[in-house]
Amino acid sequence: MGLVLAASAVVLLAAGFWIKNRRERRLLDDHTITPEALHALLDAKKDVLVLDVRQPLDVLTDSQIIPGAKRLDPQDVMNNPSLIPSDRDSVVYCTCPSDESAQIILRQALDLNISRAKLLKGGLEAWKAKGYPVEPYTKPFHLDTGT
Repeated sequence: MGLVLAASAVVLLAAGFWIKNRRERRLLDDHTITPEALHALLDAKKDVLVLDVRQPLDVLTDSQIIPGAKRLDPQDVMNNPSLIPSDRDSVVYCTCPSDESAQIILRQALDLNISRAKLLKGGLEAWKAKGYPVEPYTKPFHLDTGT
């Protein structure tokens, strides 16, 4: 009898995690934009703030940025998600596997009811793969060495 109850609890727990993950995935999908859609918005001169939230080492490795994008250190945005405006459309991107940094920042923004924020699907790599323009990033930035 105890084994049946334990197995039932495990099944219920797994179902709960599955439902939560599915709900979160749907929320992220609703706040994702493709490179093509972002390019169309920028070409149409729509008021969209593009935020490069790559890790400093990623910027050092590939010092290109989407034209007009503003670079923000991801740690600064994670500590202060209000750096993402609530009164205008914004798109965050990075170069992490699975857009990890941008997803974390998007989740924090959505938790603060900053509902006009979106994630660029595939990040800078997907943007460049479509042949869309990039420009050199030449502004200084802090490289945290952990000391």
